[in-house]
Amino acid sequence: MSERDDPVIIGRRVQQLRAERGLTQKQLAEPAYTPAYISTLEAGRVRPSDGALRHIAERLGIAYEELVTGRPAHLATDLRLRLTEAQRTLASGEAEEAAEQYTALLAEAEGHELADVQAVALLGLGECALDTGELSVAREYFERSEHVLADVPLPARVPALRGRAVSHYLAGELRYAVYLLESTLDELNRGGLHDPDALLLLYASAIGPYMDMGAHARAAQAAEFALALAPQSGDPALVARMHRSVARTLLAEGRIAEADTSLAKAAELYRTLQIRTELANCHWMRGYVCAQNGELGRAEAELRQALDMLSAKRAALYSSQVAVELADVLHRRGKSGEAAALLHDVLSDLSSERGALHSAAAHRLLGIIADDARDTEAAEEHYVRALSLLERAGAAGDLADLCRLLGDLLRRTGRVEAALDAYRTGLGHRTAPGTTTLGPAPAQPPL
Repeated sequence: MSERDDPVIIGRRVQQLRAERGLTQKQLAEPAYTPAYISTLEAGRVRPSDGALRHIAERLGIAYEELVTGRPAHLATDLRLRLTEAQRTLASGEAEEAAEQYTALLAEAEGHELADVQAVALLGLGECALDTGELSVAREYFERSEHVLADVPLPARVPALRGRAVSHYLAGELRYAVYLLESTLDELNRGGLHDPDALLLLYASAIGPYMDMGAHARAAQAAEFALALAPQSGDPALVARMHRSVARTLLAEGRIAEADTSLAKAAELYRTLQIRTELANCHWMRGYVCAQNGELGRAEAELRQALDMLSAKRAALYSSQVAVELADVLHRRGKSGEAAALLHDVLSDLSSERGALHSAAAHRLLGIIADDARDTEAAEEHYVRALSLLERAGAAGDLADLCRLLGDLLRRTGRVEAALDAYRTGLGHRTAPGTTTLGPAPAQPPL
């Protein structure tokens, strides 16, 4: 029974408000009701009609909704306005300030039992924690948001589900991240819940894990679906995020010009929306495009700009990921000492539970730098550490390449049998593409 239907709660509230205003039961009742009726109502022995409640609210000098719910008039609207401000703060890259805003909003929403505001505040806190690299904290917020929305349709829960999947992905748990995204896609598509924003968010978020697992076919398919859904989406920030994710798949297919076009579209949208962190990520991906295309000078400039923007906004985990990409470009430009120093700084911020894939990438690159310097002992140590991290994450494509590097090193140092084992391990990962989930690919949306 809600407060609106509970005569005892309504009665107590009327009595308290009347006493605060120094009114007698007779003064509250006149001219439409009797003091006896007010007495019975305050005792909780009668369920008042809407007409009676509107009369009492007018005599008390408050809004009808405040009398019925116990919440100040326009509270929900005010909280949603403040939610919008917190979302804008987060979008500008001020994650810590946004977290303070969301925390205050959550406390008020919980105090007044406003479930929809609670869910959005929890989602915002999860996004703040992702920005600052606190992955387990982020996951907890996303799970709480899902719990608050347990009784609402699935499309409304998708942002929280996606957030939880991203937290697992960034922690290196690729298979589980893909499972969460694909099972939700399946439920939406098979259930006829074809919400364009929800589907776009899920498909765009799946591209990164697919690519890291070597499942390029599924990544390409997800990109195609995302592009087809984009015109139906009313959220420009979502479309911008999609363009950035699609660019990664286009790169894998060697479609450099198209990837650069996608990233340019995303950058323009982010500039319009003033989403600084996402804009920095866009510079990151543009730097990656340039690096793949051999434009190392431009790549270095783009990645340095991304790193400066992210560091200024304390997006710790993303900063570490960009730093690995920058170190790779620096090494390829002959600045191996600077690259190694940058990578050692990165490793102090990463772990197997937090940024496993980029920790592995840092060890792999340090191994290459040591290998080039003829320090085979250090190179082997870094390769083995990277191998361990990638095996736990299930990043098939990266594992195959790393096994080749380790095999080459072992062969050069005369350990032929060990080298063959490394090559066989790499071939095993190379010959099992696309084994990314606990089942078949999700159902397709009606495009």
